[in-house]
Amino acid sequence: ALPISLELRNRFTASGVFRTVAVVSRTDDLDPLFQTGEAQQAVVFAPGFADDLARGNRAQILIVTDATEPNTGSLLQAYAQQVIQGYQQEVGVGERAAARQIAIVSTVRMRFNPTRESSNLFVPGLMAFVLTIVSSMMTAISITREKETGTMKALLVSPLKPWEIIVGKVAPYLVIGFVSAVAIIVEARLVFGVPLRGSLLLLLFEGALFILVSLSLGILVSARTSSQRVAMMGALLGTMLPNVLLSGFIFPVESMPTALRVISYVVPGRWFVVIARGIMLKGIGLEYLWRETLTLAAIAAVLLVASIRSFKERLE
Repeated sequence: ALPISLELRNRFTASGVFRTVAVVSRTDDLDPLFQTGEAQQAVVFAPGFADDLARGNRAQILIVTDATEPNTGSLLQAYAQQVIQGYQQEVGVGERAAARQIAIVSTVRMRFNPTRESSNLFVPGLMAFVLTIVSSMMTAISITREKETGTMKALLVSPLKPWEIIVGKVAPYLVIGFVSAVAIIVEARLVFGVPLRGSLLLLLFEGALFILVSLSLGILVSARTSSQRVAMMGALLGTMLPNVLLSGFIFPVESMPTALRVISYVVPGRWFVVIARGIMLKGIGLEYLWRETLTLAAIAAVLLVASIRSFKERLE
């Protein structure tokens, strides 16, 4: 029974579309692979699959696909069906008489987004987009405006330290960003029907972490620019466009060229989109998202230190 299953499995690998990441003996072992994103699709052979083929009976096979990204999931299912059909045609006209009338009955199953709703794809990414606008761009523009109007000079003669000035300037945008995150979650649930299968507190914590990253980027842009126009362009090119185009919000990261995939590793939105989709659609917790959370925290720490130093240099 094993060689026929191996032969079909090798057809998937040889297609150039699929890569085998794990071979498990129970369907329960698939859950961690899907939840961590290590596997996007699983091919489950029914018990006695090869024996049914040899006897000329209908052999059952189950194709399980991660539909977090509906378009990618549909493509993967179409490719899998193509491989199975090609195998049936080749073996059916081959030399093995016992296998000439083979019939493989494939059943498909979409996980996490079975109805393939586009809102389940875009709303978690939309959260990153809105928080970037509120936190990063508005912070960069407002602080630069302080320089243009001259009110920043009044702060220089005060006994306030640079970090105290920064906290005072960004605190309102931190609150606004957090309120925006809560509003997006409520709207996603009530208006668009996007599920929230995971922890709300964890999602709010991750949102606050992403807001901190965006605020740090806004401070860094404002410290390196002297006019609102330049600050707006810098925030647009340095924060909004990467977070929209390279985060997986619109285009899957796996389908990007290698150079863009490498660049996407330093884009905060990429990690937050994975976290938001994981919590909202998959219902997973920090035990599966700790790598993305640590990466986002590391980016926040680096940007925060760089922005405070840049701002301090400008003040001096």
